[in-house]
Parts: sequence; structure tokens; C-alpha cells
Amino acid sequence: MYVEDALLGTWITFIKKPGSSREIAMYLRLAKKTDTEYTISFSGHIDELLAFKMMTADSLAGSAFMSTISGKQFFNIKVNSRIYIAELILKHDKLSLFPLAEHFTGKMIFNSEALRNSVDFHYKTRVHPIFDDDFCLRDMVKIN
Repeated sequence: MYVEDALLGTWITFIKKPGSSREIAMYLRLAKKTDTEYTISFSGHIDELLAFKMMTADSLAGSAFMSTISGKQFFNIKVNSRIYIAELILKHDKLSLFPLAEHFTGKMIFNSEALRNSVDFHYKTRVHPIFDDDFCLRDMVKIN
């Protein structure tokens, strides 16, 4: 995270480990770089990701670009050279992040029109959007 980034907050939720009833705490931290660009990090004790060399010291960090499409907020997130598009919902002071199941591009999309085209394509080719359920963070509560 850059020093000049303005921290927007840290949120926590609990997720179930695959094949287990055990829940682990997951943290999402957001900081604003510009009007539409953010730094984003995910923290938690996720042993399953260590084998893929995706985690460093129990956290993933990246950047995100925000856009509003059809009245909904979306993040285009880049973490470890992988790109995700995720719907961001803030309702009743709880934040949820729903990543779409597909990779839409090999590079970050830094304008609303290109992101809108990618999301519109996903929604037009399916009856319901397909979320990557293993990576959805639901009903996160702000802790600071």
C-alpha cells in the first residue's frame, strides 16, 4: 500500500474452509489512490493458497478500478497478474464482493466503457451472472 493512499477501511467476514465446517476470518482492506482507482488487499490464514504461491504472509494485495454499470458498482481487480471483475455491494453497512467467474481481459480496464462492455457481455450471455463462489466475500462488517 502506498503512503499517499487514503484508507477507506478494513472489513471482516468469516468463510468456511473447503471440505470442513471450520470458519476462518478474511479481511478486506481498501484505500483510495484516485477517484476511480484503489489499492486492495485480502488477508487471512488460507493454507490452500500457499501451494499456488498466491499468498505472501497470509495476504494478497493488488489494485482495483471502480466503475458504475447499470446502477451497480464493479471493481476490476488485478492481483498477482490475474484480473477479476467483481460486483461490489454495500447494503445495511455490510460490504459484499462477488467476483464474476470469468477472466475478461489480460490487462486492467481503466475506463467505464470497456468495463461496461465486459460486464454487459457476461450478463447478456447468461440467464444469471456466474460468480466464483469460492472467492465471494459476503456481508463483511467494517472494523475501523
